[in-house]
Amino acid sequence: MRSSLQTVGIVGLLAGVINAIQVDFTNDDSIKEGASTVAYGLLKYYTGNNTGDTPGNLPDPYFWWECGAMFGTLVDYWFYTGDDTYNDVTMQALQHQVGDDKDYMPANQSSTLGNDDQGFWAMAAMSAAENNFPNPPSDQPQWLALAQAVFNEYVGRWEDAKNVCGGGLRWQIFTFNNGFNYKNSISNGCFFNIASRLARYTGNQTYADWAETVWDWMNEVQFMDAQYNIYDGAGVEQDCKQISKSQWTYNAGIYLHGAAVLYNYTDGNDTWKQRTEGLMTRTIDYFFDNGIVVERACEGSGLCDNDQQSFKGYLMRWMASAAQLAPFTSNTLMPLIMSCAAAAAQQCSGSPTNPAAFKGVQGTACGFSWAKQAAFDGLVGVGEQMSALSAMQYTLINNGTTARAPVTADTGGTSVGDVSAGASNEEKMPPLAPITAGERVAAGFATTAIVFSLLGGSFFVMKEG
Repeated sequence: MRSSLQTVGIVGLLAGVINAIQVDFTNDDSIKEGASTVAYGLLKYYTGNNTGDTPGNLPDPYFWWECGAMFGTLVDYWFYTGDDTYNDVTMQALQHQVGDDKDYMPANQSSTLGNDDQGFWAMAAMSAAENNFPNPPSDQPQWLALAQAVFNEYVGRWEDAKNVCGGGLRWQIFTFNNGFNYKNSISNGCFFNIASRLARYTGNQTYADWAETVWDWMNEVQFMDAQYNIYDGAGVEQDCKQISKSQWTYNAGIYLHGAAVLYNYTDGNDTWKQRTEGLMTRTIDYFFDNGIVVERACEGSGLCDNDQQSFKGYLMRWMASAAQLAPFTSNTLMPLIMSCAAAAAQQCSGSPTNPAAFKGVQGTACGFSWAKQAAFDGLVGVGEQMSALSAMQYTLINNGTTARAPVTADTGGTSVGDVSAGASNEEKMPPLAPITAGERVAAGFATTAIVFSLLGGSFFVMKEG
């Protein structure tokens, strides 16, 4: 594998001086202190708790989904570090954005709201349930019920085998948004991930059955191939036959995590063990160089957009959880998280040549290209900061043991669920365009731009709003 830790000099990285942020990754207190510094820098980007602003929103140029991803990261930050500094603002954001139907579909986000956007907020709520994050007041939407609401709406939007591409979710929920005619791996990955976690948390086999349905469809449509490559997606006009072969870290991670959850849920089922191991092996072989993760589709060219600059952090999150839930992966995954954390911390130099570019986060800003290590790249933002925080905080897992494994309803989980949560498809969805009459609405990841494979080339569909 390209990820050989011998070549990265892991020992030197773990105890090295890391410019403005000094972290000894063999010491939990040092890790927590470093993570606290990076978290402080992350919250400097957030304006939703300012007077007159909207809780749960990031300022331009960030889309709504990334704020949900950020607060999911902060739920984990509290859990692993014990620091509750940001719990109030996290609670406020996760509750404010639930929408009228308590399903993370606020009306003012309809112009940019895809299945994946909704999914990232739901996964934050699921993390809150699994980590026993403080529950909202009883008259407010509860974490488990919010995740169940999104699951139920995904079921309502799933296109059966008689429709285009033989099933699956589309990228966009509403017909009037660019990308409605695209099906992609991240939207279906959100469905797979949430269904897997609900199965484990509740013990309800229906959720696991749906996770299996998504997995099977991904393989049938060849968005996931026999070698566990996970490709971006395809347009429905060609019945999903012309696949964009771009591969992203967050796609690999979201399926790796879901497979590990199902391995855990099924008490070590051989099929899910094989799938988890296959995804782990391919993820490492494709995305890691000398123990450091690289966003291979765009990082080398310098063309990663704001969305893509956040993807590595989600891979760190899902690798860490996979190591907990499928312990046979721990000896492989945890050293990689450790090496990435050390490299990410070296990018948190806090020594910009252009302080104006840091938007007020001087002294705490983290760069993007971890493979450059001490050579600060000056590319900063929410995604870079969140990813560095993720890599650092997940090193606090004790060698992948189950001591910090997510809880379930039977092992201490306290979040209240609602199996009928969410709006019906008819209540939520606008009328379909004539060309898709009879089809259910569904969709995929709300990035600033997504590569569509067409006639051997590609083009970008820009998200409106």
